[in-house]
Amino acid sequence: MASPIALFRTLFVALCAAVLALAPAHAQQGITVTTTVSWTWEEVGGDDGDAAFDDEVLDDEAALLDDEALAEDADLTATRRYAPSATLATLGRARAQYGPFAVIDATTARMAGDVTSATPRQFAAMLAAFPTLKRLEMIDCPGSLDEDANLVLARAIRRAGLETVVPSGGSVRSGAVELWLAGSTRRAAPDAEFGVHSWADESGREANEYAANDPVHAEYLGLYRELGMDDAKARAFYALTNSTPFDEVRYLTRDDMARFVALN
Repeated sequence: MASPIALFRTLFVALCAAVLALAPAHAQQGITVTTTVSWTWEEVGGDDGDAAFDDEVLDDEAALLDDEALAEDADLTATRRYAPSATLATLGRARAQYGPFAVIDATTARMAGDVTSATPRQFAAMLAAFPTLKRLEMIDCPGSLDEDANLVLARAIRRAGLETVVPSGGSVRSGAVELWLAGSTRRAAPDAEFGVHSWADESGREANEYAANDPVHAEYLGLYRELGMDDAKARAFYALTNSTPFDEVRYLTRDDMARFVALN
């Protein structure tokens, strides 16, 4: 004979089944939402059709991406200049990718994306793997989330002797303009755009809110001199960028930029 507890369980299950049987059909339906995140890595052959990646490159790239993710979390309060676009351009076929950089062939890399604290390391890793690179095409570059890293990267581009190019339809904005200026030679299509505005610190203070003799200004003026501007042009360009508030963008043309630096 069944125990009282077992009998109660049997009656309870039967009662639940009866209730479900009598309930409207829509009341019996459950909704399951499944979110799937996928990462697609397209293996692209080189000129000879062989795979362009090996396990060592993939392992190195995974480590760099991990570093970048940590850097982005840490950079939320960093001094920054950043002007995102609605849709970031794609980099096309690439032999390898290092953060915002994509190696197209033995002499050309493309850039699309922002600068974080990880970006100078990614740039160095790219040069180590592809020492014959000569040209950096800047496709869609919104600027920096870490301004210190951006200045380091600009000087690294200069030391590497890369030509910087903004192709037709290309856009460099905010801190990325310094990266283009850093080219040993500079090129820009007639429709290339250059977006400038003031930098802002972690508390939201902009350049013009700092005293004129504050050392922070000397950092930028010194960089512009390193990149080929004389003192008057360095000061004029710096004043131009800071005349536009951080939350706005002033767009300059190729001819506007030619007032400050030589173009090829």
